Amino acid sequence: MLSIVIVAYKSRDELSACLASLPQELLGRPVEVCVVNNSPGDGVAGWMAQEFPMMRLIETEQNLGFGRANNLGYRATSGECVLFLNPDTVCNGPALEHCLRRILAEPDVGLISPKLVQADGSMDLACRRSIPTLWDGFCRASGLAALFSRTALLSGYNLSHLPVDGTYEVGAINGAFMLARRAVLEQVAEMGGAVFDEKFFMYGDDLDLCIRVSRAGFKIIYDGRIQITHLKGLSVAKNYEAMSEAIFDSNRDVYLKHFNPGNSPLIRWKWQITFGLWKTISLWRARWRGHRHVRPV
Repeated sequence: MLSIVIVAYKSRDELSACLASLPQELLGRPVEVCVVNNSPGDGVAGWMAQEFPMMRLIETEQNLGFGRANNLGYRATSGECVLFLNPDTVCNGPALEHCLRRILAEPDVGLISPKLVQADGSMDLACRRSIPTLWDGFCRASGLAALFSRTALLSGYNLSHLPVDGTYEVGAINGAFMLARRAVLEQVAEMGGAVFDEKFFMYGDDLDLCIRVSRAGFKIIYDGRIQITHLKGLSVAKNYEAMSEAIFDSNRDVYLKHFNPGNSPLIRWKWQITFGLWKTISLWRARWRGHRHVRPV
């Protein structure tokens, strides 16, 4: 019924809680778990063989990147439904079953995510997003979206004017939890060559997939009636400056791919300037406030 694909990179500390939180069966059928380890030789293989022998491990010869490793795990599994899950999450059976029942009962749903809650109890805002316009990006970078989080005109980026415990269609969800029917993913892969676009090494691939699923005629659904934990920011904190910049650059490339079909130099210039300014302002604001993470998209 369900295959869970987890891409790990130096994630030994996070994997223990993540794997322990996954049920062995749902809806009366086995759950298949496949971990793709992008940091071979870090001891995960021996540890998993001892602690989680029922789960499959694929060790790569090098860091393949998030999208390519997810594709590898996807091809190695066979479940009717597939969950792409980050290793820094802690799930629970009721939330997984709820999402699973929804995508099985609603054929127009392409991807679904529950509410993602961080360790301090705050909501991971990226689990429900729009596909940001220039105005949305300006409001997010300038701080207007945070100051007027209940005003629809100014909070379109993270949709914070909508009820957190509700369920509705959104533009995008977080790559930390993306559940879909395999039939939907196969249809999207046929249009683009693979489920995840492997040109995106680490960031931007989740936004790209959401756009492609939506353009294939399916809905992207946020369901805040149930929740899981996302220990967000651990990876970025390990190499803050480089990874924060990579987030902006990758999402710039998503816009160049999807919103410049004719490869116009003027449109390319527009997105390069826009994301360059967005990156500069957001990184400056984060440093000024003493934050160690940046959430551009």
